[in-house]
Amino acid sequence: MSLFRRRDYPGQTADQLIPPRPQQPAGSAVVTNETALRHSAVWACLRLRANLISTMPVDVYRKVGGIQVEVPKPPVLVTPGGGEVEMPEWMYSSQFDLDRAGNAVGLITARDGLGLPARIELQPTSEVTVRMRKGKLTYKIAGTVYEPHEVWHEKQYTVSGLHVGLSPVAYAAWSIGEYLSIQQFALDWFSNGAVPSAHLKNTAKTITPDKADEAKQRFKAAVANRDLFVTGLDWDYNMIQAEQAGADWIAAKNFGIGDIARFFDCPSDLIDAAVSGSSITYANMTQRNLQFLVMSLGPAVKRREDALSRLTSRPRFVKLNTDALLRMDPHTRAQVIKTRIDSRTLAPSEARALDDLPPFTDAQLAEFDRLFGKGAQAQPTTATPQGGAPS
Repeated sequence: MSLFRRRDYPGQTADQLIPPRPQQPAGSAVVTNETALRHSAVWACLRLRANLISTMPVDVYRKVGGIQVEVPKPPVLVTPGGGEVEMPEWMYSSQFDLDRAGNAVGLITARDGLGLPARIELQPTSEVTVRMRKGKLTYKIAGTVYEPHEVWHEKQYTVSGLHVGLSPVAYAAWSIGEYLSIQQFALDWFSNGAVPSAHLKNTAKTITPDKADEAKQRFKAAVANRDLFVTGLDWDYNMIQAEQAGADWIAAKNFGIGDIARFFDCPSDLIDAAVSGSSITYANMTQRNLQFLVMSLGPAVKRREDALSRLTSRPRFVKLNTDALLRMDPHTRAQVIKTRIDSRTLAPSEARALDDLPPFTDAQLAEFDRLFGKGAQAQPTTATPQGGAPS
């Protein structure tokens, strides 16, 4: 089943917006959201994006006097699918569907005292149909029709006039199809015993067309059954296209990987598929991750924050903590923290809290006095007397 259905009112339908494909020739690969996962680059892109976004901590805030203050999360942002499905798993599954199908759909099976969703059970997108009939939107999931208020629907890659997001796989079908067709050829060649065009020549004598046909049939029958082909000393077999076919297969695989990486907005070098001849140099890993976050993941993160904010009461809002992605190496991190302390934008006690350490005690501050002289230690306001609160 498909998410796309023709609308009753004039205008372009979803299937018209996606470039049509001609009738598939015999033996060619048919690309769907499921078969596309056989392409290693498709799997790598979806896995990387879903892994990163699903492991970003989900925090809830509200503005108090113009300052952003963190507040407790509602249960739906802790175990959105019930006790057996926690937030990271739920986020991974929904992000995977968003990136490959353009939509993530779930059934709202419980609500809290404010009428907000308290439990959302994600559904396979292959079983979901979104219908618009005379201005009325309905969802059909596994044969059952649901009203919009019963369904949780996130979407991305949208176009005006459509109530669903579009799938990158639909647009990428040409490239994926080429790769899968070549992959099938490779399997036939390396596993099933099929061979490319070749030249079978008798070196001892000239043979008649009848004898040539007979030899060809014998040879083809032996190869098709993966059997031995027995000849005398007068036959030469040259696999004319084997070497070139293998080179073309490898070249097409490399092209397909880079092409799919662009469709799924995932740089090739991050899935170990850097394009030959290209070189991008970064001063450190933090810069590389920052570029990936800003250019690729940032828009998806913002859309998810807006969608998840609908699960909280206003004026609360949701933020995904991207600090984990921007984690620096120890040397760079220490330099940044020192710069912030020197510029008075970070207190020493806050810096220690970043490393899950408590404020300095008086005994620890005394050590600084002995090693570096009086006044070299952190400010006294960061000290914590043994057994007491910070002074």
